[in-house]
Order: sequence, then C-alpha cells, then structure tokens
Amino acid sequence: MFSSTGFSSPSVSYLVFTTNSFPWLTVFVVLPISAGLLIFLFPHRGNKVIRWYTLCICIFELLLMTYAFYYYFQLEDPLIQLTEDYKWIQFFDFYWRLGIDGFSLGPILLTGFITTLATLGAWPITRDSRLFHFLMLAMYSGQIGLFSSQDLLLFFIMWELELIPVYLLLSMWGGKKRLYSATKFILYTAGGSVFLLMGALGIALYGSNEPTFNFETSANQSYPVALEIFFYIGFLIAFAVKSPIIPLHTWLPDTHGEAHYSTCMLLAGILLKMGAYGLIRINMELLPHAHSIFSPWLIIVGIMQIIYAASTSPGQRNLKKRIAYSSVSHMGFIIIGICSISDMGLNGAIFQIISHGFIGAALFFLAGTGYDRIRRVYLDEMGGMATPMPKIFTTFSILSLASLALPGMSGFFAELIVFFGIITGQKYLLMSKILITGVMAVGMILTPIYLLSMLRQMFYGYKLFNAPNSYFFDSGPRELFVSISILLPVIGIGIYPDFVFSLSVDRVEAILSNYFYR
Repeated sequence: MFSSTGFSSPSVSYLVFTTNSFPWLTVFVVLPISAGLLIFLFPHRGNKVIRWYTLCICIFELLLMTYAFYYYFQLEDPLIQLTEDYKWIQFFDFYWRLGIDGFSLGPILLTGFITTLATLGAWPITRDSRLFHFLMLAMYSGQIGLFSSQDLLLFFIMWELELIPVYLLLSMWGGKKRLYSATKFILYTAGGSVFLLMGALGIALYGSNEPTFNFETSANQSYPVALEIFFYIGFLIAFAVKSPIIPLHTWLPDTHGEAHYSTCMLLAGILLKMGAYGLIRINMELLPHAHSIFSPWLIIVGIMQIIYAASTSPGQRNLKKRIAYSSVSHMGFIIIGICSISDMGLNGAIFQIISHGFIGAALFFLAGTGYDRIRRVYLDEMGGMATPMPKIFTTFSILSLASLALPGMSGFFAELIVFFGIITGQKYLLMSKILITGVMAVGMILTPIYLLSMLRQMFYGYKLFNAPNSYFFDSGPRELFVSISILLPVIGIGIYPDFVFSLSVDRVEAILSNYFYR
C-alpha cells in the first residue's frame, strides 16, 4: 500500500554520461534517413543495387547500435544514461537531446533487428523500389529517434516522422482496400498526435518563465493533481491509439489486413511498441500521481482487451487480421503490467514489448510468404499447406506456440511475470488480485483456441491438393534465414530471460521510486 503520507517526491535521478568524443546517438538517428536520400541518385532500374544498399545500411546501423550496447555495459553504474545535448533552434530555445538507458536499449536494438529483417523480407518488391526503401529507412530514423529522445518536443517530432512513411507504404504497396486502410490509419494517428502535442506544450509551459521540454526537468516537476490528470489524459489518448488500446484499436486490423508483410513486420514489431514505450516514459515516469489514479481503470481496460480480442480473433477470415487481433490481445498484458505499479509487473511489460516484437513480426512475415505462394488470404480457402511447405509449417507452428506462451518461449515468461506483478504488487487488495488474475487466465485459455484453429485451417486438410497448379515452393534460403533469425531470440530469451531483465531492472526501480517509499 502507499505510505500514509502519500507519494514520495516525484523525482527521478539521472546519472548522465555525455558522449563528447563522438556523437554516436545523433549518428544512429540521422544515418538511415540521410543514407536513404542517396537512393534517389541510383538509376531507375537498379533494383538489385537499391536492395543491397538498403540492407547494408540497416546492418551497419545495427552493428553501431550493438557497439553502443556493449559500451553501455562497460559503465559501472547501471542507472547512467548516455546522452547528447545540443542547442538546435536558438530562437525557440530548442535542444537536440538524445539519451539511452536500460529501458530504451531493448526497443532500440529490437528496432534495428526487425528493420533489417523486414528489409530482407521486402526483397521481392520491385515497383517504385527507390521510394519504398527510402521510406523504410525514414521509418528507421524516426523509430530510433523516438526511443532515444530525452526532450518532449523532439519526442513529438519523431512520433510524427512515422506517419507519412507508413501512410505511403500502405497506400502504394497494399491490398485492394489500401487507400481506405491508409486513410483510416492517418486519421486515427494524426488525431492522437494532437493530444500528444497539447500535453507536451502544457508540461513545457507550466511553472516556468522559459519553456523547457527536457525530460529530466519535467520528471522533477510537481503539478496540481487536476492539471496532472489533464496532461495524463492527453498523453493517454495519443498512446492508446498507437498501442492500440480499445476502443481506439479499429485501425489496426484494417491496416494489417491490407499492408505488405514487410510493412506489417514494422507495424507489429516496432510501431505498436512506441505507444507502450510512451506510456512508461511519459505517463508513468513524469505523471506518477495521475498514473496511480488511472491504473485500476486501465487494468480493467487491459483485461477487457485481452478477452475481447481473443474472442474476436476466431471470427476473422483474413489471416493477417486474425494475427492483428492477437496483437491487440497481447497488448492487454502490457497495459496490465504497466498499471500494476510493481517491479515484476513493469519488468514483465517491458519483457512483453520485446517478446511480442519478435513474435508478431515473425507471424506476419510467414503469413506473407504463404500468400506469395498460394495467393489466398482467407483461412477458409486454405488447407493442406503442411505437406507441400514443411518449412513454413514448422516455423509458423513454433512461433504460434510461442505466441500462446508455451514454456521455453519468450511469451511464457512475459505473461508469467505480469501475473506475478499483479499478485505481488502492493497497490491492490487480495480479492482484486484474484479477480484480475482469474480473468487474465480466461484470456490465456482463449489464446490457444484461435491460434491452434488458425494452424488447423492453414496447414491441415486437402484443399490445396485439389486446386489447379497445386505444386508450391517451400521457403527459400532468404525466407528461411529471416524466419530462423527471429525464432532464435524468441527461444533464447525464453530460456534465458535474465538477458532482457538485466537491461530494465535498475531503470524500473528508479521509476517506481516515485510511487513508494523504499
């Protein structure tokens, strides 16, 4: 329970290590989009050169980030942030502030890994190849910039940088209803961004003669409860759209149903995680009083989301829409973990962000490779794929089991730790904990129903054998490499979850110091 005197002072201690020797973090953000602009200098028919160039940029960026990851762990204090702080716009007193800590490292490395594999997965795309690969690299910069932002206005700019690339990727390389899905996406996300900007401006202008968007300054600022609630609601709407949280989720199934599978990999693996990241980084870290007030209600929403999405998914004929609803369901566990206000719960939420990033991206990739072969997207038109395509069958089955939290896979520990976070947390009464975990368990029972029925409809039966031209190629070396590259970390962190926990555990304790006396 909370101390009888309420909260401790809402402040977060930041130990800062400024990277004066070389602006590594700026290079991480600027390199992909800058290198992407050079693509337009390539010849119109140089598709092969463009693909290899983009892939090399992604790999180079990932290697640089891995070096930063290694360098960060050479530091003695786990709470130290690697930061860069430059004056950007003199007239507006706006700073280019970047930083990485134990919380942002995981999403940044996930972004590099999934973007590299999505670029390799997009190998068959030849129409307007230069624009397509530039948009992929532009998204790369926006995502790295958001996860490393230490300034509210910079956070908003990077948040907005994602909108146009995703809109164009949807509207130009999507399915038959691509324009409808792209329009719905931009309306939802741009509408949510308005609330994000209002919240950022409100925090910057409050209590200071000179506006400041610095995360560190905002974390040490206290607000009247009513004003803090107002800020919290604005940020919550923006992040609820992106996560998504019901009832602001309806853009997601339509978007996934029409997008190319490489775009789906970026959406499921990274874009949805930006909303959850914002909930922790801004709502939870900067606005602790309001977060404590809203947490019980958001837990109810998270439970409803798990049950609703798991119940709706079996009724989806479109394969990618069924996987999309499974993503909505799994995001419910992240919401519950964030709102448990406990070490275990928040660590479990961060673990689920990483775990589902891998699993969601892999399932959409395999769904797309299957569509490339059979040209069918509706489950009731599929069947019998296991015999002609055993490699796709094997990898799809293993990753589906990982999604339903099979022990030994990353999804198991993610959901288990969220469960323990609710049970061991100090905020809620015993009966509330029993009720919450009981309803969550019902959602976990529903998950195997829609995932296993999906496997049955796709891979068993004889429909494809009776179809004309019923000989199909299995995964090639490129597709098999992408599938195994995602499968290995899913199994690896499922067997050794301490690798992920070691990133976040100290940062989580620092965040929760706003809520309890220790």
